[in-house]
Amino acid sequence: MPHITLPIRTERLILRRFEGSDLDAYHAYHSLPQTARFLPGPAKTYTQSMERVGKYANFAFEKEGDWVALAIEDPARPGLQGEVVLKWLPGRGQGEIGWTLAPAARGKGYATEAADAVLKLGFEELGMHRIEARLDELNTASAELCRRLGMRQEGRHVDKWHYKGQWATELIYAVLADEWRVDRALKRRTSQARPGNLAVVGPSSITGSA
Repeated sequence: MPHITLPIRTERLILRRFEGSDLDAYHAYHSLPQTARFLPGPAKTYTQSMERVGKYANFAFEKEGDWVALAIEDPARPGLQGEVVLKWLPGRGQGEIGWTLAPAARGKGYATEAADAVLKLGFEELGMHRIEARLDELNTASAELCRRLGMRQEGRHVDKWHYKGQWATELIYAVLADEWRVDRALKRRTSQARPGNLAVVGPSSITGSA
């Protein structure tokens, strides 16, 4: 099994394995039609939520098709805020990222922060070469999140899916490891160059519900 160091800590968040105690909070947002809007199936029943939390809590990342599934937690705000996942796709070094947040956690930058940490996990710790995200074209919040992560739109497949009683156009966003490193370096330099920061910056050396 590829080595995965958990929990992952970011500026504000802790990304960790799911626990049985997350069930009620998980079901609270996955039972909502608004959460299920851009997910393949309908809003989850309690039994379905129980099965999913059990699967997430015991995930193994050993082969193509396996998932890393992490609970998003903010120590300053009690309770589960959502989840971020990384799937091992067929082909050398290929992955797919996704996220779902509780309604109260949306609009706070949690999804961006958590997804960025999982991209780092995929590229730096797991040695992936390319990570993609697939989403409904109507899911504009997640499309904007992909762009903030440095991902580029690679494809647009008209009427690719039929779910929730209608056809949906699929957008594919992706980023390569080298592109991600460049984007990360540029963001770091921009942050260091902000007024009031004493860092000296030299010449440049040089991609669910949100």
